[in-house]
Amino acid sequence: MNITLSVDEKLIKEVRKIAIERDTTLSNLVRDYLEKLAAESAASGRRRRERAALEKSFAKVRFTMGKPTWKRETLHERP
Repeated sequence: MNITLSVDEKLIKEVRKIAIERDTTLSNLVRDYLEKLAAESAASGRRRRERAALEKSFAKVRFTMGKPTWKRETLHERP
């Protein structure tokens, strides 16, 4: 798909120099950037969903413990 962008001419010249240094084209630089942006967004969404699922499972396993029947000092007594 072709798109039209409005970009400052000075910026285009600078980015074309970068493209030449990297042995690629301006179009390839833009395409690569957009692909990385989309992949990061997808990964971020996946991480949010995984975290929500983990928090939901933690909420299911939460429980309250009763009063301790021991004292810390007795746990560390030496014979």
